[in-house]
Amino acid sequence: MSYVFVNDSSQTNVPLLQACIDGDFNYSKRLLESGFDPNIRDSRGRTGLHLAAARGNVDICQLLHKFGADLLATDYQGNTALHLCGHVDTIQFLVSNGLKIDICNHQGATPLVLAKRRGVNKDVIRLLESLEEQEVKGFNRGTHSKLETMQTAESESAMESHSLLNPNLQQGEGVLSSFRTTWQEFVEDLGFWRVLLLIFVIALLSLGIAYYVSGVLPFVEKQPELVH
Repeated sequence: MSYVFVNDSSQTNVPLLQACIDGDFNYSKRLLESGFDPNIRDSRGRTGLHLAAARGNVDICQLLHKFGADLLATDYQGNTALHLCGHVDTIQFLVSNGLKIDICNHQGATPLVLAKRRGVNKDVIRLLESLEEQEVKGFNRGTHSKLETMQTAESESAMESHSLLNPNLQQGEGVLSSFRTTWQEFVEDLGFWRVLLLIFVIALLSLGIAYYVSGVLPFVEKQPELVH
């Protein structure tokens, strides 16, 4: 199957399309300035951008783009201009202006697949392979970043929902956290052994107060009275 249009290129009766095939920049410019539609198609659905790209007329591709040609236009087989490209500078222009390197036509073929079928020069093949590799790496990085963002959002949402459903628990956790912080600061300021000694003294004072009030020492079982 032929993907470069040579045999039927002279059959078009549309002046702009013929100028794109012939690489006639000046005539193409005059036609566009006079109001010709930059997206006009032939009987196969090919625009001037398709035909200029297939012939490697990058200057006309740039001209068409300037006058509003649709870079994403596809012919009736689903081919973009990039599918028909066989020239390094034209490929670079189309890709730099947003045309995806890995887009497939109706048969599932990418520009790289069609370029290999046509047997274009090795520089073009290497460029297309490099661009596809960059596209895949960029997609993987983007997907990984999106997954991380989604996971973070889900985690934050779950925590927020948990807090809304358990306001008392959230308040209790706040009080506990505040007490823990205050206690740590107190121990650091006073010193561990001084705090321990203070606790011991407080414990002795508590025992003394309990004995004074009740007359009974805590933790000491009351001995049964002897009856004579």
